[in-house]
Amino acid sequence: MVIRVAGALILSAVVAASAACSSSSPPASTGGPRVYFSEPKNGAMVKSPVHVVFASDMFTIAAVPPGEVTQVRPGTGHYHLGVDTKCLEPGTVIPKADPWIHFGMGNNSIDMQLTPGQHTLVVQAGDDKHMTAMGLCESITVNVTGE
Repeated sequence: MVIRVAGALILSAVVAASAACSSSSPPASTGGPRVYFSEPKNGAMVKSPVHVVFASDMFTIAAVPPGEVTQVRPGTGHYHLGVDTKCLEPGTVIPKADPWIHFGMGNNSIDMQLTPGQHTLVVQAGDDKHMTAMGLCESITVNVTGE
């Protein structure tokens, strides 16, 4: 009986600790460069216009250099937002067309109108030539209310 009570207490402590650790902070880094949504959170109920903010770890966000880009800067790029689409494969040039919005000035936020209902948002980093890289994409789902 004492062993069962002790086991139940330990299990309760583990569950409580797990709940205490979950927060609205960004997901834990996998150790490599990544991009992610700072706002909104995955599964969020939002109103239009939707305030979207991107962030990055171990990857420098900067404006695309002016003029014709002949070389890309290692570990540097800018955000692209896709609406109701999926992450593109590494090594793909991100189209400069719907459903993608380019943030070539190095900016990290937008207020955008979305129709009511569920939408998939994708943030994908591209280098100075808009080429995708491994691990630099995240998608979330948001639910836009009709209010």
